[in-house]
Amino acid sequence: MKHIITLSFLAILLASCGGNKKNTVEKVLETNNLESIRAKRTELVAEQDAVHSKIKLLDDRIKTLDTTKNVPLITTFIAKEEVFNHVLELQGNVTTKNLLVITPEFSGILTSMYVTEGQRVAKGQILAKIDDGGLSQQLAQYKIQADLAKTTFERQERLWNQKIGSEIQYLQAKSSYEAQQQAINQLQQQLNKTTVRAPFSGTIDDVITEKGSVVAAGQTPLIQIVNLDKMYIETDVPESYVADVVKGKNVTVEFPILGKTIDTKIRQAGDVINPANRTFKIEVDVPNKDKSVKPNLTARLKINDYTNPKAILVPQSIISENADGEQYVYVVKNKKDNNEGEVTKIIIKTGRTQGDVIEVLANIENGAELIKEGARSVKDGQTVKVINY
Repeated sequence: MKHIITLSFLAILLASCGGNKKNTVEKVLETNNLESIRAKRTELVAEQDAVHSKIKLLDDRIKTLDTTKNVPLITTFIAKEEVFNHVLELQGNVTTKNLLVITPEFSGILTSMYVTEGQRVAKGQILAKIDDGGLSQQLAQYKIQADLAKTTFERQERLWNQKIGSEIQYLQAKSSYEAQQQAINQLQQQLNKTTVRAPFSGTIDDVITEKGSVVAAGQTPLIQIVNLDKMYIETDVPESYVADVVKGKNVTVEFPILGKTIDTKIRQAGDVINPANRTFKIEVDVPNKDKSVKPNLTARLKINDYTNPKAILVPQSIISENADGEQYVYVVKNKKDNNEGEVTKIIIKTGRTQGDVIEVLANIENGAELIKEGARSVKDGQTVKVINY
């Protein structure tokens, strides 16, 4: 009974103090006295600081007793040896050596055009004819004169073989005949230039000049011809890859416009570095049986310039760098049954990157457990808990 009266008294006392305190604050505010208000505020701040100090003492004791609260939660992955195919990505344009705008070798009137756009032609096929300006008639006269010179020479030769006549007569006849032959050959070459022939087999892409037009030798474009069988891509490669990007290397070519991908090889790698942009040229074969690839089409090239059959690859996001420029990662060692282990900082040496991963060349062994999520927030020697999903 005594204990009940004591407890009741304490409750009434606390309620009374609370009410007095509340009334005290209200009364202080009612006084509208600056000094009294400041004094009351100072009193309350002191009480608040005292409470915060006690809360901190409690938190410190909780941290000491609850050891699991200080252990960061991280995820890891196991480093494994795997094949690493590094690719150099470039852009290039499709071209062909068999794309030509044909110009005439003879000036005159274009009298005939024997082909149309889209027509397939064979090498040497006649495409067009230019008026010869009387060369054919002149050639006919030369042939008549040459026949006479030939007859004269043959007769003079028979006489000379029989020791009849003078040597000078024989030589003059021979010289006249040979001169006529040379004149005929030269005129025939000129006459041949009036006939326009296909320099290679292909397709007539464009008939530029129409029949009846006056054309000038080496200047007037007549026909554009193309052969899509022998296509290739030409592009520039940075000089730093000169030892790796060589003839015979595998290349994957993507044509974004066509939605098409082909596998091919480098057919030629240049031996000269361009001093203007420090690059060298390469040519990549483009098989084109279906004729879907056209000249000047944009292509993306992926060149396998490096392969490591036993590479250790890690995400670039877990790598940090110290003040000395050294790269490092964290691994988990001495892991216990409860998945808690010790963080160890490892200085590494890296190689080539591909996408989001980078090759580690030194200090990470096959089977090492590296920290992934949480790698940026742990410290060397710290205890962590692995919570891989």
